[in-house]
Amino acid sequence: MKNKRQKPIEYAEDVTESPQTLLRLRLPSLLIGLGLGIVISFLTSQFEEVLARNVAVAFFLPFIVYMADAIGTQTQSIYTRALKTGEARFQIYLIKESVVGLMLGVVLGIASGLVALWWLRDNLLAVSVGVSMFSTAASAPLVALLITQASQRLREDPAVGAGPIATVIQDMISVIIYGAVSSIVLL
Repeated sequence: MKNKRQKPIEYAEDVTESPQTLLRLRLPSLLIGLGLGIVISFLTSQFEEVLARNVAVAFFLPFIVYMADAIGTQTQSIYTRALKTGEARFQIYLIKESVVGLMLGVVLGIASGLVALWWLRDNLLAVSVGVSMFSTAASAPLVALLITQASQRLREDPAVGAGPIATVIQDMISVIIYGAVSSIVLL
């Protein structure tokens, strides 16, 4: 059996690489993100009925998407750093970050639901926001870890490729979750 030589990972280092090399390394994942971002716009339009019935649903969409992205970014930054130092153990991160995601989901779900209730005095909207925040926060570490691990396995710099891809996938998941939960609860 022949021993395949793995290609080395080419890291995007601002200190040593030219702007052209940085562009070459960074642009592919951003173009994928652009395409998937357009898909998110189409996905959002699928929830037109719930948005038309209750415009306040739209108030929380950026908030829910942002929080899931922030959680995923934290997970990804920690895991990527550990990958570069050789200290990463995927299974351990997967278990711990899943637990952290669930705990963050509970705290942020309750807090955001209470804010929605206090602000708009709408029980059903508060439930929709709280459940959606819980779900997106709980899923964010998993998405971040899986995309980062896939990038590493593909021998791509996870700091460059995984971030934009994980972000746009998490955005899609967040829009789908919030739209679906809002449709179920509010329609």
